[in-house]
Amino acid sequence: MATFFEHQDSARRNTKVLVLLYALAVLAVIAAVDIVLAVTWLTTGNTDKLLATHGGGAGLLRAVPAKVYLWGALVTAGVIFVVSAWNVTKLGGGGAAVAEMVGARRVEPGTGDLLERRLLNVVEEMAIASGVRVPAVYIMDGEAGINAFAAGWDVSNSVVAVTRGTLETLNRDELQGVVAHEFSHILNGDMRLNIRMIGVLAGIVFIGSIGEFLLRSARGGSSSKNSGSDYLVVLGLALMVIGWIGLFFSRLIKAAVSRQREFLADASAVQFTRNPDGVAGALDRIRSEPSGTLIDNRHAEDLSHMFFADSVKVWFGGLFDTHPPIEERIARAHPRFQPGTYRQKRPPTEPAGEEAAKAAQKKLEAAQAVVFGAATALQDSAGRRGSDLGTQWGRSAQESAALVGTMDGGKVDYAKRLLAALPPALRDRLHDPDGARAALVALLLAPAADVLQAQLAALKAAGLETLSQNAAALLPLTRKLGATFHLSAIDLALPAVKASPQAAHDELIKALEIVIHADRRVSLHEFVVLALVRDQLAARPKGPAPAGRRIAELEAEARLLLSLIAHAGTRQDATNRRGEALQASIDAGATEMSLSPGMGAAPELTLDKAGAAFVALKQLAPMQKALLVRGLFATVSHDGSIRLMEAELMRLAGAVLDCPLPPLLESLDPATLAA
Repeated sequence: MATFFEHQDSARRNTKVLVLLYALAVLAVIAAVDIVLAVTWLTTGNTDKLLATHGGGAGLLRAVPAKVYLWGALVTAGVIFVVSAWNVTKLGGGGAAVAEMVGARRVEPGTGDLLERRLLNVVEEMAIASGVRVPAVYIMDGEAGINAFAAGWDVSNSVVAVTRGTLETLNRDELQGVVAHEFSHILNGDMRLNIRMIGVLAGIVFIGSIGEFLLRSARGGSSSKNSGSDYLVVLGLALMVIGWIGLFFSRLIKAAVSRQREFLADASAVQFTRNPDGVAGALDRIRSEPSGTLIDNRHAEDLSHMFFADSVKVWFGGLFDTHPPIEERIARAHPRFQPGTYRQKRPPTEPAGEEAAKAAQKKLEAAQAVVFGAATALQDSAGRRGSDLGTQWGRSAQESAALVGTMDGGKVDYAKRLLAALPPALRDRLHDPDGARAALVALLLAPAADVLQAQLAALKAAGLETLSQNAAALLPLTRKLGATFHLSAIDLALPAVKASPQAAHDELIKALEIVIHADRRVSLHEFVVLALVRDQLAARPKGPAPAGRRIAELEAEARLLLSLIAHAGTRQDATNRRGEALQASIDAGATEMSLSPGMGAAPELTLDKAGAAFVALKQLAPMQKALLVRGLFATVSHDGSIRLMEAELMRLAGAVLDCPLPPLLESLDPATLAA
């Protein structure tokens, strides 16, 4: 099975195919426009004389002045490229821009609606299980059909949108199957290509819009007996036909690029959820529901290649279908699926009634309190040895790097256990913008009382007293969280933090920097957390970031990150020969990256230098980024094992590098690591 990096590389190659198909489509539209202009020119001149001089057919077309063809080609190409560029720029905001284009509404992290809450829970489970940052969730309220899509320029800043019909028609397992399908598109690199397709294909079909405009203009002038209105009607009709040619090529390109990727997403969803009934059941509901999957929004055609199922009717199937037939998708996802049996035993669609849900929540909170109390007692008796917990690591560096972007049902079970082990009060605060910011600060507050007081005092001195008080109030809850919870807590907090104003973002970054520097030293864990939050809250560039550099070009940055990871994870052995063990682990990583061993002394950790290294390394080409991750794994697992602290540091670094790593040590019970 292809790895995350291979899928990303394949998506880049598909982009090149898209460019080629786009160029061919543009040439076809230009040729069609030139023919229309030529015919128009001929009908406005002395046609009889031209026929006598040049004959019919091709000879007559050769009589048309070259400047007609030239200007027709230049203007047509210019219109197509300008419209395409405008739409690509308009969608530079990524997934949020796409969701807003179809009028979708963002779901607040703290929503009280049971259907929306169920959707958010499913998305959070999928995100933690796959190592992806929790996507923003949107709902298309006016759409009764069953459909969904994922959009974004990268895996760390994506959105998942579903229709109201999806929420109201599907049960939890079916909803999970649909969401898992969309997560496959996030991880397989499909989103970037899909957004590009929306933008560039808009230019091809725009010529038809010009034809519609000319027809409306002709109707408006017909009452005044405008002598040119007849020509406008003919020209408008001709351009509308050309618009259909553009639509023909648009659908052909979409079908060529997206159809097989739908099969892959279905298969990945089954693997992720370990429940083929979820995907197959959702597809079965589509074929049995009168509302189907069609989208009423005027952009349904533009986004037809992105949806879970067909969003528009295709009059000529087969060649132009962006999605395979439902029956074929069910057969591949679940070969033994029996619709009649499934429908009889199908779990109910509606979540528990409000009163029942509240009672269940109270029961769950009581059980979690017991579990969390036991975990705290365990920590009190064992000290802070949680970070030393680990396991023998039987994977090679290549096998370890292949874990990036994997979708495994076992990880989903682990994510559910991890979420259940979080204190309910803390989880509620992570869904609130103020509480989420305070929790991120509290995660980095020191356990030592003197350092803690210095951190809180520094926050107050900087005018951040409210944030300081909120963070201190959450400290009893966050202090109980071991390293295995940190990335998940950050991921749960980020959607609420991102929804807050830019001033709040700046305030949070300032607070994190103050807390980190208060003790005059910066640990790698602190720095990577800051780098991740900074990256997630930074103003996004319009469009995708460049990603084509090689490790050889960024050797200094790669060596810096390798050395930092090595120094954070290497311990003294029985003979106190830390220097030798450190160099051996560094050399193992350098060799895996195809760099020469023997790095020498570790570089000094500064926020500016390390931050610049992360920014640069994010621009590596997919297969080069795979080499980087292989090198980092070779370093942390050089002694044949991976400790919890090392595993979570790798996941944090992967998050900053857009290399989502799922939980690595899911065999360890989260309840025993909650401190």
